[in-house]
Amino acid sequence: MFTSNELRTKYLEFFVGKGHAVIPSASLVPANDPTVLFTTAGMHPLVPYLLGEPHAAGTRLVNVQRCVRTGDIDEIGDDTHLTYFEMLGNWSLGDYYREESIRWSFELLTRVLGLPIDRLGVTCFAGDDDVPRDDESVRIWRELGIDRIRMLGRDDNWWGPAGKTGPCGPDTEIFFVDGERWVEIWNNVFMGYTKTASGRIEPLARHNVDTGMGLERTLMALNGFASVYEVDTVAPLYRALRELRDAPTEVRVITDHLRAASQIISDGVGPSNKDRGYVLRRLLRRCGLFAKRLDLPRDWYASLVPTDVVDPIAQELERFEKTLAQGLRVIGRLPSLDGKIAFDLFQTYGFPVELTIEIAAKNGTAVDRQSLRDALEQHRERSRTTSSGAFQGGLADHSEAIVRYHTLTHLLQASLRRVLGEHVIQRGSNITPDRLRFDYSHDGKPTPDELARVEQIVNDWLARDLVVERHTMSEREARELGAIGAFGEKYGDFVSVYSIIDVDTRDVVSRELCGGPHVQAIKTQLRGRFQIMREQAISMGVRRIKAVLAST
Repeated sequence: MFTSNELRTKYLEFFVGKGHAVIPSASLVPANDPTVLFTTAGMHPLVPYLLGEPHAAGTRLVNVQRCVRTGDIDEIGDDTHLTYFEMLGNWSLGDYYREESIRWSFELLTRVLGLPIDRLGVTCFAGDDDVPRDDESVRIWRELGIDRIRMLGRDDNWWGPAGKTGPCGPDTEIFFVDGERWVEIWNNVFMGYTKTASGRIEPLARHNVDTGMGLERTLMALNGFASVYEVDTVAPLYRALRELRDAPTEVRVITDHLRAASQIISDGVGPSNKDRGYVLRRLLRRCGLFAKRLDLPRDWYASLVPTDVVDPIAQELERFEKTLAQGLRVIGRLPSLDGKIAFDLFQTYGFPVELTIEIAAKNGTAVDRQSLRDALEQHRERSRTTSSGAFQGGLADHSEAIVRYHTLTHLLQASLRRVLGEHVIQRGSNITPDRLRFDYSHDGKPTPDELARVEQIVNDWLARDLVVERHTMSEREARELGAIGAFGEKYGDFVSVYSIIDVDTRDVVSRELCGGPHVQAIKTQLRGRFQIMREQAISMGVRRIKAVLAST
């Protein structure tokens, strides 16, 4: 019987033996890639390095990454989908490519983990007008003894780019085959191309490899389990809930959503009606709805989650109880349900549209499905548009404007620490080509005079001959030099330290642990006047600044 700890250990040890450096799991809330709400794969924290930034740990990396994906929320309850899961990943940054990647994946699966070859199947890129068929991967798999190979198109066997432009390429997916059921357990992406601003797909001079293996699905295959709910990272919670009510399908949904919500809260997200908070609210309210259907005790969750997340869950479920009572009364009186009514309920009570549809269908209420489909798609499109506005332009897009604003956040943090005190530390950031948004730790509202001093210090630096220097060292050495990092961020054995230094005096203006990228010369590349447009509190002890670099 394989445990999750055993699989994690074997995976990391295998790739360390192939010259890879172990890097820590990043937060579920992306620190350097605001283009996504959550970390959905191990590659998200590595986007700057896949785009060319040097990584402090070298060109071969491996880790176990905590991930959240909500695109499959309607499929939760089946045998293979989870909202929160762990992904085992290894990367080559301009180092090895197809040959090594495929052969090592095969070696780990068959020789180390013992999966029988006749239970494996793979898919490869079938080719199109832009990129030829991936015959090289087919050749390697056949040499390894894999005959079950399917050729699929861009929708299935192509990755990227992460943004509108950038590295992309074909992938080969590895499946555990159980009769007619193919369960994907590993994906190897070969980033050999780039998509240009004109939409052309062109070959890259430097090739990268990005792979991801699902921990829970692989444990299913290794142990002969029928579903991910038998895996040791999921089973204890599932069994505890089954003891309360023996309703397998509903309990699966509650198990999944409670696991995901607990992890999201632990990484600093609270329920709200926007962005990440809305995702969390939807997960918890679906838990609340299913718990009500099963008539679970009022505090059913209290002993099932870590103590530090009990209160936020309790508060949200109590709010939902009131919302649910109001919503159920309204829905119960409806002769029919259409898109307008569903959105009125959302705007009036904060009642998630998806839950309204579920309840109406359960009640036998006549539903105008086309109207609801149209309205739901409009809602999702608005959400996507809002998210793309709120989360666009992270380091994933590497544009000149983004790099300039990212460098500017280093100057802003350094100035805040000089004016308000060294307790100030970054608690989050969001960068677009038009402005920066910087969240920082501080109790109390800064005075107008303090904010004016912060502005003035930054502008004084912008006028000086400052350069940005990058050095690689251990985290201990970096801390001894006075380097600071983002709140809650985990770092590996070796880190990249970016220092902003006065050329004439060699005084250090800023020194941070960071993934980059940055401009090199402040005076010539950050032309303009720094202006704070807004400063506000966003939560207890955390404040937010929105600022621009205005033309002079």
